[in-house]
Amino acid sequence: MTARVPPCASLLVPMALAVADALLVNGVTPGLELDVSLVAAAALLLRRRLPLTVFLATLPGILIGYIWFAPMIALYTVAARRPDRRLLAVSALLLAAAHFVPWPVSDFEPTAYRENTLNLIDASVTSVAPIGLGLLVRTRGELAARIEDLTRSRRHADELLAHKVLSTERARLAREMHDVVAHQVSLISLQAGAVQISAADAQARESARTIRELSVRTLDELRHMVGVLRAAGGDLEELTPQPCLADLPRLIELSALDVDYEADYGEGVLEGLGQSEAVERAVFRIVQEALTNVRKHAPGARVRVRVSEAGVGSAAGGGVGTEGDGTDARELRVEVRNGAPDATATAPGLPGGGHGLIGLRERAQLLGGTLEANPLPDGGFAVRARLPGVRPAPPPGISTASE
Repeated sequence: MTARVPPCASLLVPMALAVADALLVNGVTPGLELDVSLVAAAALLLRRRLPLTVFLATLPGILIGYIWFAPMIALYTVAARRPDRRLLAVSALLLAAAHFVPWPVSDFEPTAYRENTLNLIDASVTSVAPIGLGLLVRTRGELAARIEDLTRSRRHADELLAHKVLSTERARLAREMHDVVAHQVSLISLQAGAVQISAADAQARESARTIRELSVRTLDELRHMVGVLRAAGGDLEELTPQPCLADLPRLIELSALDVDYEADYGEGVLEGLGQSEAVERAVFRIVQEALTNVRKHAPGARVRVRVSEAGVGSAAGGGVGTEGDGTDARELRVEVRNGAPDATATAPGLPGGGHGLIGLRERAQLLGGTLEANPLPDGGFAVRARLPGVRPAPPPGISTASE
């Protein structure tokens, strides 16, 4: 860091140099030359408040007393504080004239070409150098101020970026909470309801009822928390994926629903996009959320889960595993379809905030795919997703139906 010069030193040191210049040039004997030189040196104390006036006061010192420091320092101050081009041009001409013209004026010899040329060169340098230095110092100060503003702006931008990253993480957390916690708690509530109905012991039924009430309350609080977190911002990229397609059979087995599972996709790995794990995780979350919604809104309904691979140009119906347009581009299709709810089944009464399908649709869009969720004419519901760019390896031991 650059050390700052004390204000008193920046005023007294130039005046001291000007006084020394006056004494060296004019001696210590009182006279007009010494007097005007000392006045010019003393005037430098006011050069910051009255730069132009002080400069004019120093001109007699160079004209009569032949001093240099005082008028040059005064002209430097004018350039640093009043950078008007016309003013600086006039000031430079005045200083050059005061330096070039001798005192008394009658001593000027027009025919002394060599001496006059040297004096003119000296006068030009004397007048131009302080202006150049003053403008340089002023420009340096302006650049330092701009750098400080840029630093402040960059610090503000870093703070905004940090807030944006925080908002993104909050949105990610909201989605993960809904996908994972809601699924598990809904299973707990469902199992507790079954125990409450089937248990013979009154204390066991009461405990099951308490567990079910706590599950419902937990989901309700989770719904409000997810709404707050999602309000903070969007999502940019996936978290490190954990579940994959190989985990789907286990997920369906634990769902306690009547599910037919069909898997129809070929062997292979990711083609081009570098997001195989993210796609597989998205498929897992789509199936998970769809099964959770079936438990909430369609108890007792039969469910059909189908995961298939198809060419991008193939028909959207059921044609799976074919290259419809002859290209190598592939996509993974997911469909979770349930029928109408069973009128004799007891609804778990779980709360829902509508955040699950929103998060799934965002997942699909971030991966370049689509997701649709629509009611069916028979009273059921269907969730369909298309995710491009992956050929997953089939999980070992896939069963075509599980309950």
